[in-house]
Amino acid sequence: MSSSGHPRALLPVTLTAIGVVYGDIGTSPLYAMRECFFGSHSVPPTHDNVLGVLSLIVYSLLLVISVKYIAIVLRADNQGEGGILALTALIPGAGKRRGVLILLGIFGAALLYGDGMITPAITVLGAVEGLKVATPVLDPYIVPVAVVILVVVFAIQRHGTHRVGRLFGPIMVGWFAVLALLGIVWIVRYPDVLAAIDPRHAVRFLMENGGLGFAVLGAVFLVVTGGEALYADMGHFGARPIRIAWFAVVLPALLLNYFGQGALLLHVPTTRDPFFELTPAWGLLPLVVLATAAAIIASQALISGAFSLTRQAIQLGYAPRLTVEHTSSWAMGQIYVPQVNWFLAISTILIVIGFGSSGALAAAYGIAVTLTMIITAILLHVIAVERWHWPLPAAIAVTGAFLAIDLSFFSANLLKVMQGGWLPIAIGIALFTLMTTWKTGRRIVYERLTARAFPLEAFVTAVRTAPPTRVPGTAIFMTAQPTGTPAALVHNLHYNKMLHEHVVVLTVATVPTPHVSRDERLTVRPIGAEIYNARIQYGFMEDPDVPGALGQLREAGVPIDQDDLTFFLGRETIVVGRRPGMATWREKLFVLMSRNAVRATAFFKLPPERVVELGVQVEM
Repeated sequence: MSSSGHPRALLPVTLTAIGVVYGDIGTSPLYAMRECFFGSHSVPPTHDNVLGVLSLIVYSLLLVISVKYIAIVLRADNQGEGGILALTALIPGAGKRRGVLILLGIFGAALLYGDGMITPAITVLGAVEGLKVATPVLDPYIVPVAVVILVVVFAIQRHGTHRVGRLFGPIMVGWFAVLALLGIVWIVRYPDVLAAIDPRHAVRFLMENGGLGFAVLGAVFLVVTGGEALYADMGHFGARPIRIAWFAVVLPALLLNYFGQGALLLHVPTTRDPFFELTPAWGLLPLVVLATAAAIIASQALISGAFSLTRQAIQLGYAPRLTVEHTSSWAMGQIYVPQVNWFLAISTILIVIGFGSSGALAAAYGIAVTLTMIITAILLHVIAVERWHWPLPAAIAVTGAFLAIDLSFFSANLLKVMQGGWLPIAIGIALFTLMTTWKTGRRIVYERLTARAFPLEAFVTAVRTAPPTRVPGTAIFMTAQPTGTPAALVHNLHYNKMLHEHVVVLTVATVPTPHVSRDERLTVRPIGAEIYNARIQYGFMEDPDVPGALGQLREAGVPIDQDDLTFFLGRETIVVGRRPGMATWREKLFVLMSRNAVRATAFFKLPPERVVELGVQVEM
C-alpha cells in the first residue's frame, strides 16, 4: 500500500500520481475531438455540431470520471487496493451467483490487458503524428519513430513505477499547464464556445443527428478511456492523491483544452487537426516534443495497472507463477513483472505496425474499456447493496444511471467492431481462456492429488505403530492438500527409510483480501509423533515468503532450528489423459502453462540449497 496518507508524502505522491495515473486521460485531447469530426464515424464541424459534441465531452468527463470513478468507485477499495480483480474479491456470499460475478470480473480484467496494448500505441502515434502537421516530409517516419519510442518506454519499466513517476510527474504537470494555456487563448478569442456548458446542446445534437450522432459517441468515449486504469492504479498511490490531482489539475486543464479546440472549430471549420492547430507555427515542434513525452507517460497507467492485475491474478489462482519484482522499498504496490512487460511490448509494437495511424487505431480503441466499465458498474451495485448497505432503490438508481451511460458508449463502439474493434475483444477472450483454464486445471490437479492422498491422521498412526528411524532437523513438506499426506513425505519415508525429528506439513494459501496481519499469518496444529500441520496465509497483494513466515513456528510451540531446515516439494509432472476433466486442447494448454511457470523454490523464496524435490505424476 502507498504511504500517501502521511501529510508530508501527500504532495510528492500526488505529483507522481499525475505522472502515472492520468497519462491516458491526459493525452485524449490529441485525438478525441479530431475523431469526432474527421474519424470513421463523424459529423461535419458545423456550429451546432461543435457545441453538441463539446457538451457531450464535458458531461462525459463529469459523469463518468468525476462522479462514477472519483466519487464512488474509488470508495470500493479492498484494503487500499483497487482494480477490477480487487473489486471482484469483495463480492460476498457463495454459490453460482458469486461464481458468475467472479467470472465477469475475470473477463473484465482480461479486457484491460487488451486496452493496455492499444493505449501506448494510439497515444504515441497520436503525438508523433504532429510531426507531419509541422513537416509533411516526415510522414513516412511516423511509425518507425513510434516503435523506437515504445521500445524505450517498455525498457525503462524495470526501474520501477515510483522512479518513472518522479521523472514523469513534473513533465505531466507541464503538459496539463500547456493544455490549459492553449485552451484559454482560444476561449478568450471566442467566448461563445462556453455555451456548450448547457447540456441541452448535447441532447439536441443526439436528437437532430439520429444514428450518425449516436455513432459519434464512440469517438466521444475516447475522452474517458483512462477511468479503469485510474482505479487499477489506486493501490500504487491511494485514493486521496488521485482525487486531489483530478480536481486540482487534470479536470480543469482538460475542460479548458476541449473548449479551446471547440472554439477553433467554431471559427475555423476547415481545421483538420484541432489539437496541434491550437498553437502558433513557432510553437508546433516544441508542442510535438511535449506531446510525445506525455504520450510516453500515458502508456504508464495501463502498464503499471497490468502489473498489479497480474500479481492479483497469480495470487487468486488465475495465472501461473510469474516473476514479480518489487521496485520500491516504501510502496508495496509498486512492482515489475518482466514477462508481462515484454508481452505487452511485443503486442503493442505489432499493433502500431499493423494499424499504422492513430486514426485507424481509434476504431479499435474503446470497446474493451466500455465492456469493463459495464462489468465494474454491475459489481459495484452488488458491493453497494451487500457491503455498503445502500437502500436498494438508491443503488438501482445509481447503477441504472451508470449502466445507461456505459451501454450507450458500448453500443456506439460496436459499430467499430469490423474496423478494428474486434482486436481488444479477441485479446480479452484469449486471456480469459488462459485464466479460466489455469484456474480449472489447478482445481482438477488438486482433486486428483486429494483423491489418492493418504489421510494425514492415518499416516501419523502408522508412524506410531512402526516408528521409523528419526534423524535430527526439521523437514518442511509443502502441499496444497492440508488433510492429506504429501506425496513427497510418503516417498521420502518409503525410499529413505527415515523421518526427520520434526515434520511440518505446510500449506500456503491466498485469501480474498489484499493483506493479512501477522497474527493471522500462521496457524499450527500438532497431530502427534512430532508432526505438525501448518497453514500460512497471504493476501492477494502480498508475495509469499515462506522462510520469513516460519520464524513464527517457534512462537507457536514447534521446536525447530531454522538453521537446520529442509524443504521437500512435490514436483508435478502433468500429463494429458482420458479421464473426465477439461477439453483435450485446454488440458494441453494447461500443461504448457505449467511448464513455463516460475519454479516454486523461487516463488516462495526458499533457499535453493535446502530444497529437495520429489517427482509426482498427475493425469488430467
